[in-house]
Amino acid sequence: MATIAHAEVTLTPSAAARVAAIAARQGKPAILRLAVDGGGCSGFQYKFELAETIADDDAVAETDAARLVVDSISLDLVRGCAVDYVESLGGAAFKVENPNAASGCGCGSSFSV
Repeated sequence: MATIAHAEVTLTPSAAARVAAIAARQGKPAILRLAVDGGGCSGFQYKFELAETIADDDAVAETDAARLVVDSISLDLVRGCAVDYVESLGGAAFKVENPNAASGCGCGSSFSV
């Protein structure tokens, strides 16, 4: 298992707290997996899920009691990003601030490079 340097990918305290709360409610480990899939209105889309385990080729960032894991292929597209949890009038969601994205859609769930 690789470890991401803190500057490469960041899980904010707000996101870490939300991951821990969701995981506790579901009886799972506090591991949030971020992956990038083709699709969405801008070309690539972010995919989040709670992970049961960490794969050998995953990169890992840890904040408080939660971990963010990213597979090696997705890491090239999200290196330098921060994953946050935001609540607004429009709803609540994990949000990726990705410096590699040249553009994104209005809802923030897809991007292009």
